[in-house]
Amino acid sequence: MGVVKKPLLLLAAVLAAVVASSAYAITYGQYDGNGHPNVGAMLRLSPTTGNYRIVCTGSLISPTVYLTASHCTSFVQSQPDGFKDAWVTFEPTFSSSSTLPASAIKGTMYTNPLYNQRASDPEDIAVIVLAEPVTGVTLAQLPSAGLLDQLKDAGTLNGTRFTSVGYGIQEPEPSPGGIQHAFPMERWVASGEFNALNKSWLRISQNDAAGEGGTCSGDSGGPQFLGSGANETDTQVSITITGDTQCNATNVDYRLDTPQARAFLGQFVLLP
Repeated sequence: MGVVKKPLLLLAAVLAAVVASSAYAITYGQYDGNGHPNVGAMLRLSPTTGNYRIVCTGSLISPTVYLTASHCTSFVQSQPDGFKDAWVTFEPTFSSSSTLPASAIKGTMYTNPLYNQRASDPEDIAVIVLAEPVTGVTLAQLPSAGLLDQLKDAGTLNGTRFTSVGYGIQEPEPSPGGIQHAFPMERWVASGEFNALNKSWLRISQNDAAGEGGTCSGDSGGPQFLGSGANETDTQVSITITGDTQCNATNVDYRLDTPQARAFLGQFVLLP
């Protein structure tokens, strides 16, 4: 499959059709509130509106290191001069009509120099080093080397659920104007069951009929934590990258326990 990326601002045509929803978000999930204070929204100043907009999602893996996707950082870095800066906010709600939140922290983006368009391994991982540390927050914990392979070899991945968190748009909803996606600009959470694993990707089912949820545009760079509900852990095993067009079948995520992901991350944080 091709790599269908999910930065929010690359889907203007979809967002033009956004409508309010009273049901779900992320996709088939629920409002997270303060459930995952280590998950934040990546913001940038829009050259068209002059407002700050959500670009992607990410997680705090050290007091000053915010983990996200390279297709998010490279998008911002490609903007005109004056609009190449990125901020991170950990507020659970955000409004694009407001000024930059007082809690937002400016950061320096580090796009993976090996980032590419290969479906097999796009090296789609990046960090933002924050100008000041975030305190009082439990950090997302990176996985040990080969953790998902070890779980698969032990026969324990089948049936395992993973928790996804993000600020992206919601699942498709029918409306008089056709299929639309609500965009509450809030941190939401959902869980889905293991689907498949290969050398670079973790695939998670997000089938609502099976009681599962997942991710959509704007959730890119956001985390998947091992476990869900009472069994959820602080161990983040992957970041959201892509999925099916309507965001209602499969969540496709870049693994963090591989040699290539660890080689990049080891430049910024101590690895387990």
